[in-house]
Amino acid sequence: MSRIATPAIETVTGAAADIYSRIRKNSGGRISNTYAALGYLVPASLAAVLDAQETLNAGSLSRQEHEIIKLIVSVKTGCELCVAAHSYLGEIAGIPVDTLRAIRAQRPTGDAKRDALVRFVSHLCITSGTISDDEFTAIRAAGYTDIQLAEISLTFALGIFTNTFNRINRTDVDFPAVE
Repeated sequence: MSRIATPAIETVTGAAADIYSRIRKNSGGRISNTYAALGYLVPASLAAVLDAQETLNAGSLSRQEHEIIKLIVSVKTGCELCVAAHSYLGEIAGIPVDTLRAIRAQRPTGDAKRDALVRFVSHLCITSGTISDDEFTAIRAAGYTDIQLAEISLTFALGIFTNTFNRINRTDVDFPAVE
């Protein structure tokens, strides 16, 4: 059970109700437990997340690449909810189930560019400080541009934010369980 009580979505007013309305319009009506809690507690923070995601959606990384980045961050931080969410959203984005399994297990997927992204994001998760020239050269050699490296950074940061909140809150998982 989540540690932070969140009122029923239908009962919320003000800025939280406004942000819930925005989510409903863009998600077909569904508001995840993470977004319900963040929207209630700090609506402006959730608005910032949604704005950043809209910016990324208009960028050059594919939806699959965004989900891969968030899935790796979730696996590395141990956020059960986010692993389930990004496995589910990754499948909706067209990533085959076997590929998602391989990504979660950090096994090769058979796609060199995707595997380079998994390695790079995994490396970012487990190290501190400036990445090595070898890491930078490898991700660039895989075909990622300077703009995409900035987009990877923002996607990574969004994943860290929601993963950290969910770990603190122990947010109830509201996505299909990962097999």
